[in-house]
Amino acid sequence: MINTTERDIASIVKEAVDKHGASRDSLIPILSEINFELGYIPAEALTEVKKQVRKGEDPVFVSESQLYSLASFYDMFSTKPHGRHVVKFCESAPCHVVGGREVWQALREELHLNNGEMSPDGHWSLATTSCLGVCGVGPVILVDDDIYGNVQPDQIHDILERYE
Repeated sequence: MINTTERDIASIVKEAVDKHGASRDSLIPILSEINFELGYIPAEALTEVKKQVRKGEDPVFVSESQLYSLASFYDMFSTKPHGRHVVKFCESAPCHVVGGREVWQALREELHLNNGEMSPDGHWSLATTSCLGVCGVGPVILVDDDIYGNVQPDQIHDILERYE
């Protein structure tokens, strides 16, 4: 995540709009670019997207609440800053029945975080997700882009230590 000013956000949004166009079909790619560049999608960026897509050749009238709905609906986006390493825990039924509850508890204890929180030093974020798509090897956690399956509570410390 980079430190930004309002002008930086405006230029990042402008680059995304220029790249993808100012159309309703471009809103998700625009938000994706912003999320990639900033590490999340701040409220200021949503305001700027609204302004810039209305300036296009074929103006798109979209509200900030509609943009926020898009940004908060998709798991790949974040509307708040997150840690350098994001740990996602699969809370689906298949992971739950094979010991997911104990793995979740071990994650919370190891990181000293609850769902949706970021560590004070900005190193970790912890979140649940409904499914990571690898139900056959549950319980499953995702650290950044690395998937760990058949996780046992006593493995949590060693897994997280790889990201120190």
